[in-house]
Amino acid sequence: MEYKFVFDLDSTITKKEILPTIAERFGLGEVVGERTEAAMRGEVPFEESFRRRVALLSDCPVSEAARAVAEIPLNEHIAVFIRENPDRCYIATGNLDVWIEKIVVALGISKDHVFSSKAATEGDCLAKVGEVFGPEQKAELVRQLAVDCSVVAIGDGANDIKMCSAADLGIAFGGVREIPEGLRSVCERVFHSDRECAEFLDKLVKRPGL
Repeated sequence: MEYKFVFDLDSTITKKEILPTIAERFGLGEVVGERTEAAMRGEVPFEESFRRRVALLSDCPVSEAARAVAEIPLNEHIAVFIRENPDRCYIATGNLDVWIEKIVVALGISKDHVFSSKAATEGDCLAKVGEVFGPEQKAELVRQLAVDCSVVAIGDGANDIKMCSAADLGIAFGGVREIPEGLRSVCERVFHSDRECAEFLDKLVKRPGL
């Protein structure tokens, strides 16, 4: 049975957290950064934290926020793996669809392989945040994919614990931030180098029985 790969986006594919990066662009970096770190450590429920952080950015132009996100450097070895295996790879992120479109294009992955929170806009501003794609939704995506394949889930924070627990193989990635113990405890593999992580994923593609 072949593998499919579900990636968290922030600090897994990207080298920086997306919400704090947008906040920095508009002078709100400190408060949003502190709230993001608390959410990533699992100290605050993800959806509650996410909606509060987005509310602080609701008046910021969406186009400028998207430009800030597009400038975030990627963990290039992981990005290359995704570009070389787009049909096998999925992105599961709480970030808003209107912010991450350019990253999706840069990774060469189809939109139907990207699962994110949804937003409506009015002009160049956020009007409403709809469904938030949080930890439960990430885990459900993995369970749906696992019906006809083996699923590898790769994440970095507490909000990835359920996703990695639901996968056939969970990978904790600590190339950007310290891995929470809760995530480490449910994962079969831990990597701190995106090159080593990508090399392992490539072996799974080439040797499905590994």
